[in-house]
Amino acid sequence: MKNLGQMLKQAQEMQTRMAEMQAELERIEIAGTAGGDMVTVVLTGKGELKRVAIDPALVKDGEREMLEDLIVAAHRDARAKLETQMAEAMSKVTGGLQLPPGFKLPFG
Repeated sequence: MKNLGQMLKQAQEMQTRMAEMQAELERIEIAGTAGGDMVTVVLTGKGELKRVAIDPALVKDGEREMLEDLIVAAHRDARAKLETQMAEAMSKVTGGLQLPPGFKLPFG
């Protein structure tokens, strides 16, 4: 039974660290860029789009399609950076705990 008690204690500690990590995610912002930094999007740690910045040189007649593509690319860049940062944070929280394939944290 000692192992079960120890496992429960570790699970509670992990749950506390998860709550701390989720609170941190609400505070961070990740920027993604495209077109040589001419388009920047900023996401929250939860993936919410906060801001879009567009270099005035891109705002020209007939350039709308390219601008739209750059916004999508900048969003993709920010999302990839966010996922990398979240994976690193999760690794710290789980302490190298190997989770079964398809099993994701947080639970809720």
